[in-house]
Amino acid sequence: MQADELIPLWQDLVREAASRGERIRIHGGGSKAPWWAAAQHSGADTAEHTLDATQLSGITHLEPTELVVTARAGTPLAEIEAALAEHHQFLPFEPPHFARSGRATLGGVVASAMSGPARISAGGVRDYVLGASLLNGRGEVLHFGGEVMKNVAGFDVSRLLCGSLGSLGVILDVSLKVMPRAPAEASLRFAMTQDEAIARCNAWAAQPLPLNASAWLPDRSGGSGKGVLTVRLRGAQAAVQAACARLGGERMAETEATPFWTALREQTLPWFTPTWPGDSQAALWRLSLPPTAPALDLSGTQLVEWFGGLRWLISAAPAPIILEAARQAGGHATRFRGGDASVAVFDTPQATLLRIQRNIKTAFDPHGVFPTLF
Repeated sequence: MQADELIPLWQDLVREAASRGERIRIHGGGSKAPWWAAAQHSGADTAEHTLDATQLSGITHLEPTELVVTARAGTPLAEIEAALAEHHQFLPFEPPHFARSGRATLGGVVASAMSGPARISAGGVRDYVLGASLLNGRGEVLHFGGEVMKNVAGFDVSRLLCGSLGSLGVILDVSLKVMPRAPAEASLRFAMTQDEAIARCNAWAAQPLPLNASAWLPDRSGGSGKGVLTVRLRGAQAAVQAACARLGGERMAETEATPFWTALREQTLPWFTPTWPGDSQAALWRLSLPPTAPALDLSGTQLVEWFGGLRWLISAAPAPIILEAARQAGGHATRFRGGDASVAVFDTPQATLLRIQRNIKTAFDPHGVFPTLF
């Protein structure tokens, strides 16, 4: 079915649901289904209707010379990446596919706002969104932004959709800025503790080095406090070669480095599944912290990305302890997967932020047709 036929049907569905006080569950490629269902805890299981966003698919505009791609929300991420690769271009924020549980789509990438290892240097999803169309809770189709960087006077609503998880409406299409692939890349490894890795990465980040990504993993024994820091350099050939000589460390072969960073992005490294599914109490937590925050004293095992700005924690510790530790460090924690299903996925925002989020939700979805996050 063509977009000009499908969207009016969806508008009618939303209007009817709004008039009857019913809810709609947005279903995409299913690649993030376990986390998505938990995040949309309000109304996700009791929704009277399901809207299949994968029906709205296809790249509508690809202009390599302008570094922009526009596609409908149900377009598979793999299709977009393949089209860009033909022109030696890519999405710098490296969105994860999580393909083992479904098929990632463009709408899911934007709605979840998940970025990969290069987030700390290249920016996140919202930094590359130029424009978007949305079907809101009134059944209206709204258009925001465009296909160039300078297209907004005021607040860029299209970027507001990043991380909204379908709570504001159905994303219909998105325009993204893309980038050409760098001519050179290298990955280096260093043996050190977590605190040493955080300090080293932050010191390097203040220097003119082509740093692109970092990951610290503990030793397999988990008890020594030691681990391995892996950093990725990306940029001009001369810059990467000079940085390798300056930093030292053990250079990884490309045949080893590429699978490592892919497995980190897709969470298929052995670290991500040490005891699951046997330990029903263990949860995977995503901790967003200031990069300079020291290692957190929490039970379990930790993996550190983004020069210290992203900490993954697998722990059976009570949620309040983890949430409070993240707050004390100046950040917040999200129960990403597993653990006690009665524990909320997101930490409740402070009162001012919560009020703003609820006001935005009401403006886009006054009748509560789509699930709410808080």
